[in-house]
Amino acid sequence: MDAVTPPADDAAAPRQPGDDPHGEAKHEFATPASAPDWRRVLAAHAPAQPSRPALALGVELRQRVRRTPSSWSPVRVETATPRSLHDAGADVLVGLRPLERSARTGSWVKGDVSWDALRRPGHGYDAAQARWFVELHSIARDMRTLGTFSDVSEWLTLDDIQSSLFWGHLASASDHRVDLVPTQKRTTVSIAGEATIAVRAVASGGGLELAPQVTLDGEEVDAASVRPIGRLGVYRFQVRREGLALTLASVALPEPARALLDSSAAVHVPPAEVDEFLREHLPALQRRVRVEAPGMRLPPPAPPSLVLAIVFAPSHRIDFSWAWQHPGGPAVGIDAAEPEDDVQSALRAHVEQLWHDTAPIEFAARGSITGIEAAEFATRLLPALEAVDGVRVELGGTRPRYRELTADPRVTVSTVETTDPDWFDLGVIVTIDGRTVPFAPLFSALVRGRRKLLLSDGAYFSLAHPSLQRLRDLIDESGELEEWETGPRISRHQTDLWADFEDLADESAPAVSWRETAQGLRDADSVPRTPLPAGLRAELRPYQRAGFDWLAFLWAHRLGGILADDMGLGKTLQALALIAHTREQGERRPFLVVAPTSVLSTWRTEAATFTPGLRVALVDASSAKRGRTVTDAAASADLVVTSYALLRLNETEFAAVEWAGLLLDEAQFVKNAQTKAYRAALAMRADVTFAITGTPLENSLTELWALLSLTAPGLFASARRFREQYVGPIEQGKVPENHEGGEYRAQRLARLRRRIRPLVLRRTKELVAADLPPKQEQEVRIELSAAHRALYDVVLQRERQKVLGLLDDLDRNRFIVFRSLTLLRILSLAPELIDPSHADIAPSKLTALFEQLDEVLAEGHRALVFSQFTSFLGLVAAQLEERGIPFAYLDGSTRDRDAAIAAFRGGEAPVFLVSLKAGGFGLTLTEADYVFLLDPWWNPAAESQAVDRAHRIGQTRTVMVYRLIAEGTIEEKVMALQQRKARLFRSVMDDDALFGQELSADDIRGLFDD
Repeated sequence: MDAVTPPADDAAAPRQPGDDPHGEAKHEFATPASAPDWRRVLAAHAPAQPSRPALALGVELRQRVRRTPSSWSPVRVETATPRSLHDAGADVLVGLRPLERSARTGSWVKGDVSWDALRRPGHGYDAAQARWFVELHSIARDMRTLGTFSDVSEWLTLDDIQSSLFWGHLASASDHRVDLVPTQKRTTVSIAGEATIAVRAVASGGGLELAPQVTLDGEEVDAASVRPIGRLGVYRFQVRREGLALTLASVALPEPARALLDSSAAVHVPPAEVDEFLREHLPALQRRVRVEAPGMRLPPPAPPSLVLAIVFAPSHRIDFSWAWQHPGGPAVGIDAAEPEDDVQSALRAHVEQLWHDTAPIEFAARGSITGIEAAEFATRLLPALEAVDGVRVELGGTRPRYRELTADPRVTVSTVETTDPDWFDLGVIVTIDGRTVPFAPLFSALVRGRRKLLLSDGAYFSLAHPSLQRLRDLIDESGELEEWETGPRISRHQTDLWADFEDLADESAPAVSWRETAQGLRDADSVPRTPLPAGLRAELRPYQRAGFDWLAFLWAHRLGGILADDMGLGKTLQALALIAHTREQGERRPFLVVAPTSVLSTWRTEAATFTPGLRVALVDASSAKRGRTVTDAAASADLVVTSYALLRLNETEFAAVEWAGLLLDEAQFVKNAQTKAYRAALAMRADVTFAITGTPLENSLTELWALLSLTAPGLFASARRFREQYVGPIEQGKVPENHEGGEYRAQRLARLRRRIRPLVLRRTKELVAADLPPKQEQEVRIELSAAHRALYDVVLQRERQKVLGLLDDLDRNRFIVFRSLTLLRILSLAPELIDPSHADIAPSKLTALFEQLDEVLAEGHRALVFSQFTSFLGLVAAQLEERGIPFAYLDGSTRDRDAAIAAFRGGEAPVFLVSLKAGGFGLTLTEADYVFLLDPWWNPAAESQAVDRAHRIGQTRTVMVYRLIAEGTIEEKVMALQQRKARLFRSVMDDDALFGQELSADDIRGLFDD
């Protein structure tokens, strides 16, 4: 049925009352002005109307004829008649064309229908029937044989159809009410229910006569009246008294059967050639088609051979290919051969199972094997295949003499002094069966995780021996193959690793200085008590005294480390005590302290208070103006204090000084190994480096690696190896094959903690500061107002669509994505911050804040209010001013930072508004006992630092912490991210307070145990 096109003025119909301008109804479903009438919609799917002409498939037997005896005369194709078919060898074909029923006579006629007409729109016939004819035309034309008869406009030639889709499509004709009808009177057309074809071989005059044998519906028919339909069927034509009969049949036509059908006469095999036929051609014929030989006894076909062709190439490479070869025939690749019979399938299944059980690679029709896999293939699989009946192995090239070494390996380990103070050359010698294994291939194989090692002369051995497996594990810890230019090296910080090497080796010869370092740790039952420096003017708490002893112990062995105590536990005091201790022990070179700019004055103040005997030089932005160089400061001071910014800008000057030690305060500033600050710290010349930070791990284990690479260079020699061995399994759940995920992750976590244990000291407030009052934290979930929620949801959908389209190339679009996320975070706080026109929408979170704050202030408490966004702090400040509440304010742009702090600490302002970044470190605000976090940050450590401004040593009251979270917004996602990061931190740093306990004798022994 033709599609109905709505009148043109319908598209311009006026909008009806109540229509939403965006296409959504306010209170009821809107009807678009251009919506079609329901009658037109349903009419498009209505069944065909009776007035449409019905279609049928016309079938006609046709004949090629020449009107003159000349071979140059043209061939004409005409309708075949009983009279024109003089003999059974007539050159016939079957034509197909569409017919339509005559409205006047009711008979099937040519009419106006044609293949081309049915392909054009608006043809006027039933759509389903027309589609059936178009699909038939496509099936017949897609695989036509070039050069044969084809009247494109009227006829399709059945004989040429090659597509296997034809019979299924023809069978569906009845579903579309399409009949098969003859185009001529006194002709019948039918489809046989079943058909078979075979080759009959009959003895004749000492030779053989070969002819096709065809049965249709169980009746053998004269093969001379049968013609092939491509390779997928046959048709039979008969001249009867009442006219012509045409029968179509679906049957697979192997090439020999088709060739015999095409032959004008039976094929004769002369007597002298019968033996050749039976020996060489009959087996191939029997594989393709059933052969009937009445009265003859044909020999059974000989089974084919499965041939494996092997070529031994240089560099321990084997090329192989599989083929089937029948007697007298060529070898044909198994992926290109004819379908296999039961005997072939059984033989191949046996070979594939043998291959699977023995070969080092998957079974394939062809391929190449190199190295150790080639050796195992040649020594294990080839002999087994050569013994299988039905398999023939053909060898090419020179076959190497492979052999397996099976004795236990003997390992010898030694170290040699180098000029690099952080590294020793490590030599490993392995002997098997009295043979020394070359160094380079052994370590290449171990580092790359190989199962076995093949030597140049064909000898090979397994790397799964326990001593070699331990060697592999230790190499993974000691470095990366690409960094070993002349051999592996081991850092002097890896005392536990050297002990592991000694344990696995049959012989070991450590370098003298290395032995002294390791022995110094091995002989210690615990960290020894170190007398406090006489110049220290402070009474250390027990945990601070233990921290000082630990720092002095590492200094004595010239080992660096990470002091990772919680905020507010006196890390600066412990570091100053160490520096004073080194001066009294005779150290004259200065120490360099690098800290955030806001903390520089804290170091000078605390040094003057606790270690007044230390000479402190401050190198800040004003030093250059006064003409004071870094060298000048270092020459006249025990302690030089500078900022990360100045260290980065004046790296060359600082690197020119030989420092006794480098102390990196708030060391999270150098947690990224790609930054200039990190590279500047790495360039400093110092005996030891200590990182001082309460958050050695904020987002990823790679940050911990960066700090350890500064404080303990060589503990983990390679960032890539660290990512593979620890970051992948612990953070991302990447587990090697044949390992259990949870168990493997636990093993890697335990190994990481054991490796870093001697060089990291962390105590939490809960662990060491029993006199510190409790801290109570609470999440306050805030529901957005209706107007606030509606605006947020609209912006969320817009930004979500934009962001999801950018994630395929996150590196390039990172700034745009971050901007969208920031927009949603700001919108969760206050709509007017993204557009002043939304100032009429009251910020839900601001209302909730003052509900709490009013009560807190009324009870005489003092509060810190933190936010990432200074614009939102501005709204809070405006509200405080309206209410007449004094407050102090601090963000990155505050010029007089000390005045703002003094106003709060002195009691002039009961509320202190602080940006999270500006208040993250360098503040002690124990006067506050309430903390409000207005918006969550991605990093839980940053929030903890903010809270610790109030909850630290010196606080006497319970600290109440309120986190304000807008429900159903991106803030909830931020909280979930915080929890994941916090779990990672606890699993590595805080679990069981491992890094907060004093080193015991067992801990020291643990350095040398696996």
